[in-house]
Amino acid sequence: MGWLRAGLRGVVLVAVLLLGVVAMMALRLVERPLYGLHRPWTPFITQAVCRTAFFVLGMRHEAVGERMAERGAVVANHASWLDIFSLNARKRVYFVSKAEVAGWPGIGFLAKITGTVFITRDPRAAKAQQQVFEERLLAGHKLLFFPEGTSTDGFRVLPFKSTLFQAFFNENLRDELHIQPVTVIYHAPGGEDPRFYGWWGDMDFGSHALKLLAARRNGRVKVVYHTPVKVADFASRKALAAHVEGVVRSGMPTERQVAGGEARPTP
Repeated sequence: MGWLRAGLRGVVLVAVLLLGVVAMMALRLVERPLYGLHRPWTPFITQAVCRTAFFVLGMRHEAVGERMAERGAVVANHASWLDIFSLNARKRVYFVSKAEVAGWPGIGFLAKITGTVFITRDPRAAKAQQQVFEERLLAGHKLLFFPEGTSTDGFRVLPFKSTLFQAFFNENLRDELHIQPVTVIYHAPGGEDPRFYGWWGDMDFGSHALKLLAARRNGRVKVVYHTPVKVADFASRKALAAHVEGVVRSGMPTERQVAGGEARPTP
């Protein structure tokens, strides 16, 4: 029965993704020449696809708190590849990912079409990347960062890397931007390992996805949107990173705020 569930859910999810891609490509033919960087329509397709994915999985998605209306970025803890669906389902965001992802089969194409911003660690590209951030943020895009730089088992929040926050202190951005901390909390199905949804260590994507597709019952995810803070209210990127890290950690259940776990490099 597990294989049957995985097969049926997998076929439906692939169909939903393909339908979303076709609809988005068609809509972008009109949206791009009319609005340029602005995307008033296509993000709703991304949201619909992500919400449908949870329906197909039989997994509950709960959102708490107000979504930020001001210009700025979103920062969240990172526990799984499922975060992409969890964070896109209720809020229009554009992920920031390492440049290598753009070349990954399938995933790279999906990332490009949904407006992902790709960055490289090459110092020579820093100025160009800063310009891209500035253009996207001032255009009203909510860029989403995972400041931990890794995914975990979902039972701890790793220290936030302050380097990622330097872009927000650009003179053209600092007085314009807010940062919204977000906590993502996964609850495993009854009787399963509490870390059921975590993706870390040497786990591969295929077997982890198959486990979720084959599950007789899936659990739930809770996304907590915390109060946004203004970048200009902080003296440095380190102060800002430390503050939002503490807020994200405070949103975790008490038993997880001090629990350990393993981590793995991810996009």
